[in-house]
Amino acid sequence: MSSRVSNHAERRTNGTSDNDSNPRPRASGHASGHTSRASQHEQRSTRSPQSSFTNPAHKRTASGNPRPASRSADERRTERVTITTKEKLISRTKSPERRSKDAPPPEKWRSKETTKSRQPEVKTRDPKPEAPPAPWDPVVNLTPHTSAPLAIRVSIPPPASDAPQSLQPQPLHELSLQAQEAAMVEDLLFVFMGYEGQYVRYAYSYDPNEERDRLTGPDFKIQPGLDPSLQDLTMSMLKMATHYSALETFVDVQSREEFGAVNHALCAAIRKLLHDYLVMVAQLETQFLINDTFTLHLLNVHTLPTSQMMLQLYSLAHEFLKKNALLDDESEEDSDSDPDDIEKVLENLKRGGDLMPGNMTGKKVCTGGVAIGLITKRLETMSGDPAARSLLTSLLRDASRPYMAMLNEWMHRGEIKDPHSEFLIKEQASIRRDMLEQDYIDDYWGRRYTLRKNDIPPQLQGVKDKVLLAGKYLNVVRECGGVDVSKVVQDVPKSFDDPRFLDNVNSAYAYANESLMKLLLTTHALPARLRSLKHYFFLDPSDYFTYFMELSTSELRKPVKSVNTIKLQSLLDLVLRQPGSIVSLDPFKEDVHIEMNEVSLLKMLQHVVNITGLEQGETLQPLTNQPTEYDKNAVGFTSLQLDYTVPFPVSLVISRRTVWRYQALFRYLLSLRYLELQLSNTWQTHNTGIVWCHKSSLRRVEIWKRRVWTLRARMIVFVQQLLYFCTLEVIEPNWQSLMSRLKPKDGSLDGSGKPDRTVDELMQDHVDFLDTCLKGCMLTNGKLIRIHSKLMQTCIAFAAHMNWLSRELEKSDPDLIGPVQPPNMTDKEWKRYQAVKAQKSSASHNDSSGGNSLLQDGESRINNLFDLIRNWEKNFSRHLQILLDALNHYAATETVVLLSLCARLATANQGTEFDAGPRNEENFAV
Repeated sequence: MSSRVSNHAERRTNGTSDNDSNPRPRASGHASGHTSRASQHEQRSTRSPQSSFTNPAHKRTASGNPRPASRSADERRTERVTITTKEKLISRTKSPERRSKDAPPPEKWRSKETTKSRQPEVKTRDPKPEAPPAPWDPVVNLTPHTSAPLAIRVSIPPPASDAPQSLQPQPLHELSLQAQEAAMVEDLLFVFMGYEGQYVRYAYSYDPNEERDRLTGPDFKIQPGLDPSLQDLTMSMLKMATHYSALETFVDVQSREEFGAVNHALCAAIRKLLHDYLVMVAQLETQFLINDTFTLHLLNVHTLPTSQMMLQLYSLAHEFLKKNALLDDESEEDSDSDPDDIEKVLENLKRGGDLMPGNMTGKKVCTGGVAIGLITKRLETMSGDPAARSLLTSLLRDASRPYMAMLNEWMHRGEIKDPHSEFLIKEQASIRRDMLEQDYIDDYWGRRYTLRKNDIPPQLQGVKDKVLLAGKYLNVVRECGGVDVSKVVQDVPKSFDDPRFLDNVNSAYAYANESLMKLLLTTHALPARLRSLKHYFFLDPSDYFTYFMELSTSELRKPVKSVNTIKLQSLLDLVLRQPGSIVSLDPFKEDVHIEMNEVSLLKMLQHVVNITGLEQGETLQPLTNQPTEYDKNAVGFTSLQLDYTVPFPVSLVISRRTVWRYQALFRYLLSLRYLELQLSNTWQTHNTGIVWCHKSSLRRVEIWKRRVWTLRARMIVFVQQLLYFCTLEVIEPNWQSLMSRLKPKDGSLDGSGKPDRTVDELMQDHVDFLDTCLKGCMLTNGKLIRIHSKLMQTCIAFAAHMNWLSRELEKSDPDLIGPVQPPNMTDKEWKRYQAVKAQKSSASHNDSSGGNSLLQDGESRINNLFDLIRNWEKNFSRHLQILLDALNHYAATETVVLLSLCARLATANQGTEFDAGPRNEENFAV
């Protein structure tokens, strides 16, 4: 029996890997295990090489050999080695007991018959060595490089269970309690570093080649036969070994390139803690080698604080793995697709990458703000544990350093250095400034830099808008060269726990806002730009435009496809440079251009408000994807609109969407001006034409003429009151309010004072000003637009038929039919009338309808004229009253400013049958 133990001791010395094997004093302890404790002590004092120790069964030197106490011990050990060498010649196919039991007497061993009779047995055993089991020859290899530069590249060793039987250790039940304790301590030191021991090995369910199993951590099992008092203590310490192995794999996985700088910094911090852990294991091994009182219980006591630290690290790593969907127990919400992933995939494809980085195909990678949020959440959960709070605070500080570096770069220089797309600000690289020169839409401002709403750290939730705006402001300033932002900002907070963190955000935001406001108000003269827009689009003053309309009347009367826009642009440039005009002093008059819009104003507004009007709280947005319906009867007057070129960065405030609002207001005011001009020409015709000025002897004709004059006057009142209301009661007060918000607190007008508003507030004020004007001018309500359109069409038809009415009146007046001068007409008027009549004789001679009308009865002609004017009066009065009722309704529910317009327009409907308002409900439904 002693020879077997000695042989086992040699196998553990020579058959293990590069680590130390169990020392031989363990075998001596087993050999004397059946004697009394006193006899054991005496035997160790005479035969053991470590006779001076009280518990020599687990003591060993750093080389793995027992420490000799004297020269005689060396001699005895040499003698034992010699005996072991002799016993190596015995065949290991059978146990020694069976050989001694089944072996024949020595006489038969030496007889020839016995030799001959055993000869077939030797022959039958010869083929067995010819087919030995697979050779045990583990080889260490280097695995290929990954994107994690510090990842372990040593190949995974084969499991100890695959080792041949000759290398298997002696069973635990054959060892004494002291030998078992020594074996457990030695195995635990290996297991703490992630290796299998002699008696502590991986569970069968653990596959080291599977990354998911390595991330979860191995489960260990202890060979049977261990004393129960040591079993529980050993099992309690194996959890720390599981945590270490899992954390080692976690650091290798999370250090890959696709996980971002925050995860890299976190892994670096965890790697330092794991290094300290390995230092502790080395110190424990030293104590095991030199300290004679070091037991399994002492090992447990020394590892308790570190075990708690490893548990906290393992729990945190487990949260990260669940968020990255690397474990089986991922939650439903974690597996949901994020809308931002699509943009990440597109950006990655544009850079020439794969669909998803690494082996994370189709999964969301926890990076940046999400990683910081997980650490913060874990810190809040464990805030009652001082040790865990200190550990997690340190990890949060280290992990947030690269994020804070990106944050400071963004807030103080307006640049994003985010190669892994983990910063809370996302840059749309496809939207560039050079595109703004061609189409200065506000996508550059609204979509080039946006927030990743799901990736914002908890520390930045309250100031996320300030962080976004601070960088956007400085980005514009940097591109325009208005302020030097190349200076390196010193003494900035480098972690979220710095007490100056919020002050740093607020100061950077204030500085960026002030820089961009000064750039807009002084360098690029934003107030002057807005005043220029008011001159051109709001016709304030309108003297230049009246002159332009007179010069271009012949061109604007043509169909829209026949209008020469180059000629109109030349006429506009001529008018704008006319000395004595206010706009001649405008430095931005070169930015105004003429263009034709074949879509009518009514269709354009109805597309925007979608016929039913805007709901409360909605913002007016032009729809560019709607099908265009061109107006076939459009002429130059109804299709004329202005365009305005705005340079960067003023185009951020005066964007294409705001210019569209200006154009809508301009076309509406132009339609009112044009209608007023037509009615004014009608008034001029009524006052200068002989047919209208002559007082007919027929009373019915005079009554009809007065009704025409009254209807014309009512229409002029309607148009002028509407124009006055839109310009002086809607646009002008809102304009003054907008200008007052541009002034600094100190009231300075040159922009030298500290601004009272932010750039985004200024942009919103500008949009609100235009939306308020559109709403006040009744251009955002589909019902009001339709009613107004019917009134405008009635007025336009009335003015357009005035020449025809003049001819019909001339044919209906008996004083003007015959060749005799009427008694109530002067000679001068008669001569002028005869001259005009002679000019029209050729046209009237070719007019067949006119020839037939001369033959008609004069009374029936007058009746037809009365029917015509009655229809016009009824149509105009009815729609005007519907408009008044609608204005009263919306003034009570939406815009109170409409009440003043109701009072003015009511005078145009007095004395009609609709004066009291329509009684029927269907009259209101247009």
